[in-house]
Amino acid sequence: MIALLFSTEDEAAPFLRKYERGRFDGLTPEEVLYDDHLLVTITGSGLIKTTLHTERVLRHFKGQLPLARVVHAGTCTALAESLAPGTVVAASQVLEGDRIEMAAPRYPRMPLDAPFEGLPTIALVTQNHLPDADASRTYWSRIAQASDTAGYAVAYVTATYGLPCHLIKAVAGQFGAADADVKQTREQAYGALAGTLLRVLPPLFA
Repeated sequence: MIALLFSTEDEAAPFLRKYERGRFDGLTPEEVLYDDHLLVTITGSGLIKTTLHTERVLRHFKGQLPLARVVHAGTCTALAESLAPGTVVAASQVLEGDRIEMAAPRYPRMPLDAPFEGLPTIALVTQNHLPDADASRTYWSRIAQASDTAGYAVAYVTATYGLPCHLIKAVAGQFGAADADVKQTREQAYGALAGTLLRVLPPLFA
């Protein structure tokens, strides 16, 4: 069984409408629904909500259900120009990017499996304090291809429970790039994410 975690209702909605004819449609934040293959929940945005809810879910359900792995699905911001909005990627490693030692910068880094056929892999940095200057973007783009606000938290908590964690992200924008229709771009990313999940998750159900 897979525990599938989303950060927001918007990110989850297209998948929930399509999976098993809307079996989990209407899921609200911090609610947990499951069938024989998936446990699905929405953590809420940000590191604190993500960390606390992920820990609660795994603590409560790991002994009750045959959870084999955790998948965190959501959106990210591209740091690499090659990642166009709507591209769906898997993280082969995730870094915690808010903890900086200026004299000798080191960032907690976790390698991750990405067992998804045909899905490109990236390095992902999780930041709640996003860079706001071109120099910062240049610096981070040497380390990671995209950033998000929750992936490292899910991966870290999952590791403490001895389960593999996979991060699947849809690009919802380019860092620093103007977007004339942010809403449409995000909706396209949510739809691409749903389509990818419906394709890559069933082979892992067994």
